Amino acid sequence: MSTAAIQAKQAKPFLKWAGGKSQLLSQFEALYPRELKQGNIKKYIEPFIGGGAVFFDIAQKYHLSSALISDVNPEIVMVYQVIQQEPEKLIEKLDNLAQKYQSLSEDNRKKIYYELREQYNKQRLQINYQQYNDDWISRSALLIFLNRTCFNGLFRLNSKGEFNVPHGRYKNPPILDAENLMAVSQLLQNTEIINGDFAACQDAVIPQSFIYFDPPYRPLSKTANFNSYAKSNFDDLQQIRLASFFRELHKNNEVKMMLSNSDPKNTNLADNFFEDLYQEFKIHRVAASRMINSKAQKRGRIVELVITNY
Repeated sequence: MSTAAIQAKQAKPFLKWAGGKSQLLSQFEALYPRELKQGNIKKYIEPFIGGGAVFFDIAQKYHLSSALISDVNPEIVMVYQVIQQEPEKLIEKLDNLAQKYQSLSEDNRKKIYYELREQYNKQRLQINYQQYNDDWISRSALLIFLNRTCFNGLFRLNSKGEFNVPHGRYKNPPILDAENLMAVSQLLQNTEIINGDFAACQDAVIPQSFIYFDPPYRPLSKTANFNSYAKSNFDDLQQIRLASFFRELHKNNEVKMMLSNSDPKNTNLADNFFEDLYQEFKIHRVAASRMINSKAQKRGRIVELVITNY
């Protein structure tokens, strides 16, 4: 594919992601800082990259000098780095997986899914996440395959660090989108990708930065906890630590920040956790559709919070 064709293709998230922000982009755009729209933001930073919908939106809509994306989960960072550096090799391996899977009966698809999931979980102990290597390519292909064929596109790990999402019975899951992976690779050429806790981005912050925080959401109920995207849960103490980091960065008034989270008032009107935590900042509310509950009657419209320091 020519460079012009790649650039013409709008890059979009390559992972299905529970709580992904694609559906909220039009509401988010109204909340982006005016400095971004005026071309005065030089650097975009996103410390919980996940599916990356906001990154893809901003990096293609506004002129930036550079970007930094990061995640505490080394698997997520690995797949972004592979797409950045060797998309063709990734596409080849993913194409082989897709063709094999799609040629099978429904029963055999289920069987191979669980075989590959077990292989993926066993391999993690042998992977060197510290230095780019060929093993990353096969593992990234497997990650995308599992994400595209698992139930509801969840990326969830248990306490042992194992991917534990069951098989999704989709007739024709879109496992490979080669054009999009090439477009994503092109977009990532001017992006630094690091593995680390959200605070690891601090040294990269410059005065003309826009930082978007999309941490694992605070669960609305004990049964709605989908924040296990890494081995350790992102609990209330972590939410408090993030708010402290947000306040610390705010001391530089030229840094613009936006943060998303669940609104506890969906289920408990008396819960002022985030109002208290971010009382000196602006709290906006946006409407979202929650589709990750296994019970259809519990899916539907909910309110989410967007907190800004501008």
